Amino acid sequence: MLKNLGIDLHQSEKKTLYSFLSLYTFLCLVIIFFVSFLYFTFQKDLMLQNKRELLQSYSKDFILRLKDLHINFDKYKYYPRDEKFNSAIYDSERTLIFSTLEAKHVSLNEVIYTNTSHIHFIEEPESYYLGAKYIVIEIRDKNYWFFSVKKEIALFSSIAFIFMFLMGFFLLRLFLKPMRDSFFLLDNFIKDTTHELNTPLMVITSNVEMLKNHSLDENIQKKINRIEIAARTVSNIYDDLTYLTLNNKIISNNENINLSVLFLQRIEYFKSLSKSKKITMHSKINKDVFIYCDYKKISKIIDNLISNAIKYNKIKGKIYFILKESYLCVEDTGIGIKEEDIKYLFHRYSRFSYQVGGFGIGLNIVKLICDEYNINISASSLIKKGTKMELKW
Repeated sequence: MLKNLGIDLHQSEKKTLYSFLSLYTFLCLVIIFFVSFLYFTFQKDLMLQNKRELLQSYSKDFILRLKDLHINFDKYKYYPRDEKFNSAIYDSERTLIFSTLEAKHVSLNEVIYTNTSHIHFIEEPESYYLGAKYIVIEIRDKNYWFFSVKKEIALFSSIAFIFMFLMGFFLLRLFLKPMRDSFFLLDNFIKDTTHELNTPLMVITSNVEMLKNHSLDENIQKKINRIEIAARTVSNIYDDLTYLTLNNKIISNNENINLSVLFLQRIEYFKSLSKSKKITMHSKINKDVFIYCDYKKISKIIDNLISNAIKYNKIKGKIYFILKESYLCVEDTGIGIKEEDIKYLFHRYSRFSYQVGGFGIGLNIVKLICDEYNINISASSLIKKGTKMELKW
């Protein structure tokens, strides 16, 4: 729906927008219901006022008959009836004296009212003929007015809802413009940064590889190692940014991949980075675990999980790797994440610690790839204890 309106936002922003639209729709429905209720009540009162004059004439006629019966009771002894209406009389204690009413329950506190099928008019005559303090006149309510009002409410409510909903979308687009502009600038910045990083990164990487082939002084070798670690860190960020900017244009070349071999290769790749923090890695990897996937995409998942386990780990920490059939686990002994923040872990640009660098895009990319291949990814974490990432397929 948002795409049809020309709004292209990230998942977290879409959730916010849908929440806003849900609340706005609820408020619109409440307003429409309240106005409809007032209109219905007004039409009902108007109908009763129109019927009141007729019922008063019936009541006068009935009281005259009741008076005649009261005076000539010994002669007639017959309760007055009429084809146009039903009636009932109650004494001062509100006890029924006689009734021809169809309705079982009568409210003597009202003057005129309607239930589901009848209209009742209550009057108190000047004299207590036959002991009657209350006279009730009843006619059938055919509900013509109800069906007419129901159609009017349905029509005007639909028109009002459509108008208010369209107005909400217009306001939404208006309010979202600054946000969309910000994301547009951010995406352009990422694309430009990625493009500018490519050339110097390639130069650094290639020169480091050439220097490693020469016999160098130990101090110089340590400096070269630090440069290599920095280059690989930047390279990983560069890969994430490249994937992010080209996500909708990447064509998957799926194949059966030996995940065991690939996983060991990626662990070896990150060893120099883990050594810089004196982190020890413990692996329990079964042989020949295969997965049908795109090689670059599954490598991106593994790289981000290992990189995060190193990045957010403590000095002299540990990382545990488990790989078996249809299961992958990466667990660290790092700083951990608050329980209430775990649900935002895979949202783009979400960061929960500013002690280390990053853009907050790595795990978002992991989630996108996992969703593409129906891989279930879950996270559990404890502050100052560590984080465990589990993948099942």
